[in-house]
Amino acid sequence: MSIVETNVTITNRVGLHARPARLLVQTAAQFQSQIQLRHGDKTANAKSIVGVLKLGAVMGDMLLFHAEGEDAEKALDALTNLALRNFDEQE
Repeated sequence: MSIVETNVTITNRVGLHARPARLLVQTAAQFQSQIQLRHGDKTANAKSIVGVLKLGAVMGDMLLFHAEGEDAEKALDALTNLALRNFDEQE
């Protein structure tokens, strides 16, 4: 079982509001691994929309993505790519 972590900076203007949070949760749900997000002292299951929204991440915030499982590397690659694409937002 792999354990992988990476830091991602939120660069889209409105942060992790409902739409990008939904995309993040949908992406995380495609993987078997357990995936956690950490923002400051808050931790959330990346497969929970409520948990992700409660992190309150805004533009410029750093998130720690932590995945454990057989497909952990693929999961974090997909989530990191999504964040680097600004959650497919135009702004």
